[in-house]
Amino acid sequence: MSESSAAQRDGDRARVRLQGAPVESYPELAPEALRGRVRDITEVGAEVLHRPCRWVGDAEFATPALAALIDDMFASMYAAEGVGLAANQVGVDLRVFVYDCPDDDGVRHVGHVCNPVAAEREAEGGVLALEDEGCLSVPGPHAELARPEYALVRGFDREGRPVEIAGSGYFARCLQHETDHTVGRLYIDRLAKRTRRKVLRRMEEMRAEVLERRRANAERLAAGGAGS
Repeated sequence: MSESSAAQRDGDRARVRLQGAPVESYPELAPEALRGRVRDITEVGAEVLHRPCRWVGDAEFATPALAALIDDMFASMYAAEGVGLAANQVGVDLRVFVYDCPDDDGVRHVGHVCNPVAAEREAEGGVLALEDEGCLSVPGPHAELARPEYALVRGFDREGRPVEIAGSGYFARCLQHETDHTVGRLYIDRLAKRTRRKVLRRMEEMRAEVLERRRANAERLAAGGAGS
């Protein structure tokens, strides 16, 4: 999921929930990003984005391969200026996503989920939130999309331990967006056909500038700086 503005991660960094649990302090970038390498982001049209991903198997938990993938995903997410990223967005057919995303109260949520399953709860009175949404695999544009104000995702961490991540507002949108990716659905697939075509046209206009900025961010990450 793409960040709607560069200011999204600003604010009270002491208010952080790591894998759903509060922590007193946390660095600007998740430590995984400093271990990982930036991979290219797959774009709309790539087959791996448009079909359900493979479940992470029992034998794949607690392995160096899974840990390295998650490290690379964090690095790639920051370089692309995102708040969430799924494995198929770096070309890997696995149900995994990472996130570093604020909620509407300014609490920063950081972590990863393997084999996520979302249980959505409608906002009070059944009202959905209509907000801008973007995607790193649709580089550049945003479009308004209605989603529930609350989301709950259950899954596992890289070691195979159960996790349950809940959020509201912007973070709920992130959880739903990334879980959608793991089942082969992009946010533009939820838009009206005319709006979807407009977004794709706008993407073609913005793509080159966005990709150049990502390359510059990747270089700063490799040099030990902040990718965003």
